[in-house]
Amino acid sequence: MKDQANGKGTDVKPMADALRALAMDAVEAAKSGHPGMPMGMAEIAVALWTRHLKHDPAAPRWADRDRFVLSNGHGSMLQYALLHLAGYELPIGELKRFRQLHSKTPGHPEVGATPGVETTTGPLGQGLANAVGMALAEKLLAARFNRPGHEVVDHRTWVFAGDGCLMEGISHEACSLAGTWGLSKLTVLYDDNGISIDGEVAGWFTDDTPSRFEAYGWHVVRGVDGHDVAAVDRAIGEAVRVTDKPTLICCRTVIGKGSPGKAGSADAHGSALGEKEVAATRAALGWTHPPFEVPREVYAAFDARAKGAAAHRAWSERLSAYRAAHPSLAAEFERRMEGDLPVEWTSAAAAFVAAQAAKGETVATRKASQQAIEAYAKVLPEMVGGSADLTGSVFTNWSGSVPVTREGTGNYVYFGVREFAMTAIGNGLSLHGGFLPYHGTFLTFSDYARNAVRMAALMKARSVMVYTHDSIGLGEDGPTHQAIEHAASLRLIPNLDVWRPCDTVETALAWAAGIERRDGPTALLLSRQNVAYAPKDAGQVAAIRRGGYVLADFGPGAERPTGRPEGAAPGGEARAASSGGTTPRALVIATGSEVPLALAARAALANEGIAVRVVSMPCTQAFDRQDPAYRASVLPPGVARVAIEAGVTDGWRKYVGAADDPRAAVIGVDTFGESAPAGVLFEHFGVTARALADALRRVAARSD
Repeated sequence: MKDQANGKGTDVKPMADALRALAMDAVEAAKSGHPGMPMGMAEIAVALWTRHLKHDPAAPRWADRDRFVLSNGHGSMLQYALLHLAGYELPIGELKRFRQLHSKTPGHPEVGATPGVETTTGPLGQGLANAVGMALAEKLLAARFNRPGHEVVDHRTWVFAGDGCLMEGISHEACSLAGTWGLSKLTVLYDDNGISIDGEVAGWFTDDTPSRFEAYGWHVVRGVDGHDVAAVDRAIGEAVRVTDKPTLICCRTVIGKGSPGKAGSADAHGSALGEKEVAATRAALGWTHPPFEVPREVYAAFDARAKGAAAHRAWSERLSAYRAAHPSLAAEFERRMEGDLPVEWTSAAAAFVAAQAAKGETVATRKASQQAIEAYAKVLPEMVGGSADLTGSVFTNWSGSVPVTREGTGNYVYFGVREFAMTAIGNGLSLHGGFLPYHGTFLTFSDYARNAVRMAALMKARSVMVYTHDSIGLGEDGPTHQAIEHAASLRLIPNLDVWRPCDTVETALAWAAGIERRDGPTALLLSRQNVAYAPKDAGQVAAIRRGGYVLADFGPGAERPTGRPEGAAPGGEARAASSGGTTPRALVIATGSEVPLALAARAALANEGIAVRVVSMPCTQAFDRQDPAYRASVLPPGVARVAIEAGVTDGWRKYVGAADDPRAAVIGVDTFGESAPAGVLFEHFGVTARALADALRRVAARSD
């Protein structure tokens, strides 16, 4: 196969075969992996990576690089081989450690683990949806920052995707939006090999894929021979010339190409070829080099360092000219691409929190969230919001919201009924840089987006997920819409901070925490119904960021909360001791709309001489990160404990004690809801101040 790659007159066959050999060698060494896709997409990779992809191996985070997404992430060895050969900091030793503990070559690509990997892929279809977010980010940034003669944002997003990606429903959600937005710098190269793990897909995937994408408003290049580098090169060139829509290039390939005994079959998909088949493949390809050995001329043909450095240098010169011509725009662009907050952020956030405390409004926390968006978005132009067809219910818009359009303007996305794509596209916006995405739906519909939420946490992608109608408090819509297990299940996801604030001030600080967090996503669980404001002193307001704090301390007869700096409450212990330890005591942990119930129960029990501490715990993850001394100051040992939240109860046992502990209880809802007004439902399920007082009275009698 004679062709030219990278302008060096190199025969492309050894280049493609080098990718095949590295893939099958690494999978064989690991005795685990997916060799078939890398072997089948080798020529496609040669065409894209040596002729079109703009990247600098020495600067993997260069702002104006092209983004490459391997959506069919099971074929990760293809990407690792390309990164290694192109000159990234990924030595051959790391390819030999494929799928081994703490290597830079994990089983599926992971952003942050491997230089040059833009997003974590593996759950099929999500990489494609992330890429839609990246392409949208490029379009929005270009519209915001580019000026005549100064194009500082001008890059493309490339995707490798397979049959599995296009079978997943998220591909429909995301690609429909990509067509609507006219993301012309998005190109998807479809590996149409007709094979999945179960065998030939003709038995379960009979879509007319090209017509499907044309219906979305995509440009489609049909019938490309995926093993002809020149043909793929021409198709990519055609895609680049299209300026009003994204492009799908349909590449017909043979999975496991080169393997005499397994090519074209499911046997090449998800397991090592085996030593004998690897040897037979080497012979069939004419590849005489030992495992993990690549000829110098092939390295030279793939080497992107000089070309990448030149492109990067040219862009840096353009950026310097841009700084001189548009200093304010340049400063904003660079700040946003670094992920830094503006200098006025801290004072603006503090002023808003203080104003909310002064007003002390009784509103639904979804409305308190909208108030926070209104205040914060005015100083954070990087905030791009949206909702899944529920803007008027989840209140994710604000007075400055402008719909995102095909022209690339706007800061608010109407995603339609597409929760999964909404979240994955948000992940792409975050990973691209330059944006702080937030998006909303009902809490119960977070289930639709669940795996993208998990991926955001895994990737440490900064975003804010606004989930409203967080309990039976939504009322008449009934059990299909009433979140029961959702708060607890979201709290189980590592690296996801889940906030369920109780009023306007906690909501303002929850938003601030999510905005300031740079190592992961934040979920806000918000009420439909109004929630009374809980007065706080300055120390308590400061302690909200710690996830749990003393809102009202021990002390019969106290009419108001008596907070202390850092949320601790010295004095409760002294009062108990002064009465000879005979004063019954208990504490209640509450979140969200149940905090007023806790305060009411405390007031009722004060008349009976029972001292109750109310702990508001809007974010268990933040509280768990505190030092042991602080946690013990809020939840002192030996004091009986009750938790109350209008959801499943098991998760609170880690704070109050086991179900058979007579000094512990949880008030919650462990069944699906019912259709009725909110007040009726709280009474029906026993999530009331009266029921809480009964539980506190019972456990206080057993307290130390």
